[in-house]
Amino acid sequence: MTAAPPLVAGAAAITQEATPAPQRLGQWHRLPTKAKVGAITLGIFALAGIIGPFVAPYDPSFTNPSPALAMNAPSAAHLLGTTQSGQDVLSQLLSGIRLTLELALLVGAVASVLSILVGVTAAFLGGLWDDFLSLVSNVFLVIPSLPLLILLLGYLPQKGQWATIIVLSVLGWPWGARVIRAQTMAIRNRDFVAAARETGESTWRIITVEIVPNEISLIAANFVNTVLYAIGASVALAFIGLADVNSWSLGTMLYWAQSQQALQLGAWWWFAPPGLAVALIGTGLVLLNTGIDELGNPRLRDAGRANRIAGRHLRPADPTPVLQQLPQSRGRLAGIAGSFSRTALLEKRDSAATTPFGMSQNSASGKADRP
Repeated sequence: MTAAPPLVAGAAAITQEATPAPQRLGQWHRLPTKAKVGAITLGIFALAGIIGPFVAPYDPSFTNPSPALAMNAPSAAHLLGTTQSGQDVLSQLLSGIRLTLELALLVGAVASVLSILVGVTAAFLGGLWDDFLSLVSNVFLVIPSLPLLILLLGYLPQKGQWATIIVLSVLGWPWGARVIRAQTMAIRNRDFVAAARETGESTWRIITVEIVPNEISLIAANFVNTVLYAIGASVALAFIGLADVNSWSLGTMLYWAQSQQALQLGAWWWFAPPGLAVALIGTGLVLLNTGIDELGNPRLRDAGRANRIAGRHLRPADPTPVLQQLPQSRGRLAGIAGSFSRTALLEKRDSAATTPFGMSQNSASGKADRP
């Protein structure tokens, strides 16, 4: 009697084939390069803002009475130098990054919530609600923001951080509300929204469960834009003296450097670090916003994947390439050296022996001699 062969190996093979391959690429690898660079840049500044005040070598408000320590260039004792009052610039920078990021994130969160409430409500409810909320948004849009900020902060009795947050939040939501309203109007007529209505779902549940999750990328981009707006506006207001100049922020550092004539005195270490920090934070936010837009927009995401055909980069948005033999680009020295090669001589001989009509010279002359 012949024994049946064991099925262990076959079962193992079937199990191995049936088991799906593990997903090697995570969410981080799916992000565009711009978003990665922006996220890393913002992560560095966020880390500096979190641990900066705890690792600062000096008290940022400490005034050194010794005149020898005033306006000193960067050294081992003071890595970014000192101010005219002998204050350490590095300690002020670490504290200023934290305060600036806190203000910008709070403004971004409050303004984004207002944008979602106004934009989604106006588009989904329609009718009188849409007309009223759109009118309010348009009124805030046509008002010049910077003069109104200066006017409001100039007449407020207190010029602290919360006053700046409230004013910036009130004036920072209309742009996001308009964009979210347009996106909601495109989504509210979809089949899944109509199905939720037919099943008897409440209006607020449709908004929070069916509509808002489909606008996450747009809301994230709006949040990043609002944070960028808050950083620029807060630094500008502090630079002209409308914020609390006794609390250390990046704008306050620039204010004191300008008021103490650091540029005229050549004290570049006083105003260059906060200005460079503002520029890098803004650059990181712009790169992150562009990457989020590419990740949420399929057309931009597909266009970002370049293909290389015959030594050239062709994107999916370009016209369909025609397959042909493309000439290889050479440098001048490589072209001179290649003209003496055997392949170049054969090509020259073949081109000289061929007429413009694709016939050899001998056959053409033979046909011409015939009567």
